[in-house]
Amino acid sequence: MGDNMSKRLKLISSDAEMEERSFPNPYPDCDQGVHSSTAGAEEEEDYQEPFDADGKVSSSFQKRVQSKMKDLLQQMEEGLKTADPHDFSTYTGWTGIALLYLQLHRVSQEASHLQRALDYVKRAMRVLNGRKVTFLCGDAGPLAVAAVVHHRLNNDADRQDCLTRLLQLRRSALDPDADLPDELLYGRAGFLFALLYVNKEVGDDAVDDDTIAKVVAAILESGKSLSAEQKKTERCPLLFEWHKKQYLGAAHGLAGIFFMLMQPGAKVPGDVLSDLVRPCIDYVRHKKFRSGNFPSSLSNESDRLVHWCHGAPGVVHTLLLAHKVFKEEKYLKEAADCGELIWQRGLLRKGYGICHGTAGNGYAFLALFKSTQDRKYLYRACKFAEWCLDYGTHGCRIPDRPYSLFEGMAGTIYYLSEMADPLASRFPAFEL
Repeated sequence: MGDNMSKRLKLISSDAEMEERSFPNPYPDCDQGVHSSTAGAEEEEDYQEPFDADGKVSSSFQKRVQSKMKDLLQQMEEGLKTADPHDFSTYTGWTGIALLYLQLHRVSQEASHLQRALDYVKRAMRVLNGRKVTFLCGDAGPLAVAAVVHHRLNNDADRQDCLTRLLQLRRSALDPDADLPDELLYGRAGFLFALLYVNKEVGDDAVDDDTIAKVVAAILESGKSLSAEQKKTERCPLLFEWHKKQYLGAAHGLAGIFFMLMQPGAKVPGDVLSDLVRPCIDYVRHKKFRSGNFPSSLSNESDRLVHWCHGAPGVVHTLLLAHKVFKEEKYLKEAADCGELIWQRGLLRKGYGICHGTAGNGYAFLALFKSTQDRKYLYRACKFAEWCLDYGTHGCRIPDRPYSLFEGMAGTIYYLSEMADPLASRFPAFEL
């Protein structure tokens, strides 16, 4: 009796916590239709918003998005005047702002955006400290972004200088005594992203195959070693930890590492993907909660976090890529399950950012839309964008770095900019 009561109390408290972490979704879903028999044509039309008669994102919605982006950009620029001058990172510092302006240049082709990207990345380059090697939190981010900006400006000598300095970081990334983790934020997968990013944006020969192969090999060896140590070789041949915890999500965990290893540019041989990576993704799949969400770590049984960094919004990207690589429908089905959960619990009280906010969760719908072409997901992505159009009015928490790319306003602007061309959308510093 006591056990049953404590289980019930646990469920009640966990439901309450879910409520505390997200707002109830106020939007009708795309496939529900108008239920009221008295609904008039006007309501029917309203319900279809943000689509026009052709099923495309309507020009009126695009105008609202453009107007809000302009407003938020001005607020961000004003707010950045008091930002930490020494934070050069992509995650919360100057490089993240440079990356936003690179994206705005991609979408608008306005030369002024490219100039702003250059200004901000130069600011980052002046304060590099050589302590970390990743794209999000280390020197690799500013160097890679600067290489891309200089490439677009045809500054060949500056581009080459940045690439040379980026490649010099491989010594630290490959040093077996460096005690480097393997995850995306602070580890080898984050360095691997930087290499793949410049190859994609600058050209396939920017980084040699040998360097990429060595970084991939180091990640695989590290994963095999921990799996053997934990006696999980059969079920999960590659296991990784960060700060002594085996995380599952995109930022610090298995989903983010496997997502990088499956990238075409990583050139991981097919048999390695099948024999080592696929069983691990299946291992992660079996950790799924009934809700469709995923725990933050293997030791955590709490269904709380619905963020890109921890939970289904990060894992969905890995499942979709697994479907593309292994051609098995189960991965697509489970990605769709993630989508249902994110639709229900993805409007976060934590804020509007991309790491642990509503915009980052919206990227899950963009990824599902790109993979399936199902308009339902585009509708949901637009509704999460619509929520962000009321930035600051919901009573969300204010992040520590309120104007930054991953915690704050810059990330929301980045997400809103994707509405112009959803099929070309890419989660920054993650999707290639």
